[in-house]
Amino acid sequence: MPEFFLPTEADTAAFGRRLARWARKGDVFALFGTLGMGKSVLARAFVQELTGTAEVPSPTFTLVQSYEAPDFEIYHFDLYRLKSPEEIFEIGVEEALYEGVSLIEWPEKMGAYLPRGAFRITLSNHEGGRRLTIENASAAERLKSL
Repeated sequence: MPEFFLPTEADTAAFGRRLARWARKGDVFALFGTLGMGKSVLARAFVQELTGTAEVPSPTFTLVQSYEAPDFEIYHFDLYRLKSPEEIFEIGVEEALYEGVSLIEWPEKMGAYLPRGAFRITLSNHEGGRRLTIENASAAERLKSL
């Protein structure tokens, strides 16, 4: 399981840009972490890297924002406000999971609907910065290139 230390918010953004350049159509990035761990920072940098979009608002109230990138559509979900996992179907999650690249904040709100092949990215406090781990058993070889 790859692990990275991100001392600053700028390092978290840099990792988001790196992840964007590595992403492929169909990838699902499940961003785990408590409030303030940098999930939105990472997602914003990811979107900006591939689209050049200056303003990337958090989809806290809309639940999902989509962005056109050169090779795929990017879907940025913030599921914090979901009351049940079934609500994901009301916001078009099925199309996003298969047709584009998905960045999902608060993926635990999806329950069993989170795809097994998702890249599980966990951000946590570590020595004044953040520790980021990525887990995906089916893509262990691919993760080595990150």
